[in-house]
Amino acid sequence: MKIPRDGYLLRIFVGESDRWQGKPLYEAIVLKARELHLAGATVLRGPMGFGANSRLHTAKILRLSEDLPMVIEIVDSQEKIDAFLVHVDAMVREGLVTLERVQVIQYRAGESAD
Repeated sequence: MKIPRDGYLLRIFVGESDRWQGKPLYEAIVLKARELHLAGATVLRGPMGFGANSRLHTAKILRLSEDLPMVIEIVDSQEKIDAFLVHVDAMVREGLVTLERVQVIQYRAGESAD
């Protein structure tokens, strides 16, 4: 798969406890991105954060949170990201979605040892 040199980074901020059709929202988003053949997706779990309601979510021992911040990052062409945003809009009920231009320097799959 090839990504244009001028790509777009879609970043989706949700909570770990957010759900979509019975599964974690971050998982559902990644699976939908894979189904639509986007170049790839990465989920990052944050140890601390807050959102629009200013409620603090933290992984500190004395304040265990079961709703830590989750960030999904996806890089692909503008056309593929735009098509995917329709699904993101339906799935993300609470959270933040950002989009920015990026310059793709390298995108390679590992080669087999054969």
